[in-house]
Amino acid sequence: MEGKPMLAGYRVLDITQFIAGPTCTRIMAEMGADVIKVELAPGGDYGRQSGLKARGEGNADCTQSTYFAQHNHSKKSLCVDLKNPRGQDLIKRLIPKVDVLVENFAPGAIARMGLAYEVLKEINPKLIMCSISMAGQDGPLAHQPGFDYMASAYGGISAKIGEPDRPPAQVPIAMGDSATGMAAAMAVGFALLHRERTGAGQYIDCSLLDTYVQMHEDYIPRVGLRGRAAIPSRAGSQHPNGGPTGIFDAGDGGYVQIMVMPYQWPRLVAALDMPELADDERFATPRARRANKDALKDIIEKWMAGLPGRDAVLDALNTNRVPAAPVLDLDEVIAHPHMRERGTIRDVDDPHLGTFPIPGMPARFSGWKLETDLSAPLLGQHNESILRDLLDLGASDLQELYDAGILVADTRVKPQQDG
Repeated sequence: MEGKPMLAGYRVLDITQFIAGPTCTRIMAEMGADVIKVELAPGGDYGRQSGLKARGEGNADCTQSTYFAQHNHSKKSLCVDLKNPRGQDLIKRLIPKVDVLVENFAPGAIARMGLAYEVLKEINPKLIMCSISMAGQDGPLAHQPGFDYMASAYGGISAKIGEPDRPPAQVPIAMGDSATGMAAAMAVGFALLHRERTGAGQYIDCSLLDTYVQMHEDYIPRVGLRGRAAIPSRAGSQHPNGGPTGIFDAGDGGYVQIMVMPYQWPRLVAALDMPELADDERFATPRARRANKDALKDIIEKWMAGLPGRDAVLDALNTNRVPAAPVLDLDEVIAHPHMRERGTIRDVDDPHLGTFPIPGMPARFSGWKLETDLSAPLLGQHNESILRDLLDLGASDLQELYDAGILVADTRVKPQQDG
């Protein structure tokens, strides 16, 4: 069964940059919502300045980049000077035409533009507005500037990453940004459902810090009850709970991730073909295996070194149903047949950047198939179609806005282009 996209008929104003906010609205765009990405004149989303840029003749000033395309495909672009009252007025005039507004400025910034929720809900009482920030809209940290890594540090995540005898390590992925974007999309979906039932809009406050704190397993209640003594030390490639759980050297330059729950310990013993481990007091209980995880790591890695390589290690573990996986590098991930078959990795064919892979959607639906023909807008590509269709602005009105610098567009955007 393939029906209409689930958010078809809903319109979203996306006044966001970088990753967290764009992830939220990109998910909604893929679900069929009409997402108008409001970019700040003159340069647009700062993400356009990152990633790989268009190369070759005629592309020296192209606004497209792989970073921007990954997080903003399937949207329309409206580039407006929001520091100018006339630009702010355009947004206010669009508010009755939209269902959702998402923004991720520092707390208070959107209000200084005259676009606070208290103002906008008077224009459209059914509006759902979602603000995404590092630490939330209230509390002692609310007005502290920050990005993903600051939230990770405040949330107790950074302190746990790295080798035990070294400082905390930096995780070079947008983990908190992406997770917060997905949480925000979920929250907006719930708010839309609530509005369908009650007719009422509402305001949503999402923060990266709140998202990171949610990521802890069971250590928050444990430390809350037992104090600092319960805080686990950094354990490097091994999980502090033992298991054994961690990353192991397969002996051929490759690595294998293993996670063994207590009931799966006999399976690992069988995979290693070391029945004597079952009677070894050092590994007799989960607590004992945790206390002796370094010795167990040595045993496992010596066993791995005796096999032909990573694939042989994985075969032995998988045969005994021990949860294990190769530690893949990104080129292996991109080419992996599972990723390709499921659409976990898919391609974008951009006229300025060429064909390149991007991540897929984290959910599949039985009643609707995701779009495969994806594209990202040039800066201001839809200025004219949006303002003409939604606000009835004529060609002379639009030209005057361009002349005044209120509207900005990439030089490749043709007049009256609908995209």
